Amino acid sequence: MTEKEKMLKGLLYDANYDEELIQARTRCKDLCFAFNQLMPSQSAEQAAILRKLLGKVGRQFCITAPFWCDYGSHIQIGENFYTNHNCIILDGAPVVFGDNVFIAPNCTFSTAGHPLDVEQRNEGLEYAYPITVGDNVWFGASVTVLPGVTIGSNTVIGAGSVVNRDIPSGVVAVGNPCRVLRTITEEDKKKYGRTYHEI
Repeated sequence: MTEKEKMLKGLLYDANYDEELIQARTRCKDLCFAFNQLMPSQSAEQAAILRKLLGKVGRQFCITAPFWCDYGSHIQIGENFYTNHNCIILDGAPVVFGDNVFIAPNCTFSTAGHPLDVEQRNEGLEYAYPITVGDNVWFGASVTVLPGVTIGSNTVIGAGSVVNRDIPSGVVAVGNPCRVLRTITEEDKKKYGRTYHEI
């Protein structure tokens, strides 16, 4: 079994010294670098790089530079995907976003983890567990999502949260560690006064 196959199966794998994975990460970093150096007005060129880099994209998406990831090919984004500045996705395992996902600045999605045992860690071993995000999810600024987490649809993750466990659909969840604060209700539509269509 190759190190890449181990990585995609969620087993310990050699992340530091395997040539196939090093080459894949180098290709990815080169594409990220090229994307990040473009002028904001070069949106067509940016989109072309992202379509080459990412495993699956929708028709409509916006990723604001700078953006970094490890492989790119394990990332899938749905329709109307948006991330603000400084998004980092460590995609040793699949990272799948549904439709209408909004991500504020300085968020990290990390499928990668390292063994607690110091000898294994010093050998360059790590593991990668997938992250799955449903539709209509909003992440506040500086959220960190850790390996193996699933977040349900129609949920809001509050700024600064560290998400180390699954979060259900239709809730506001905040904190370190991130916990469900409350359910999102019809009353939330009235929070800002009139709706957009009434203005």
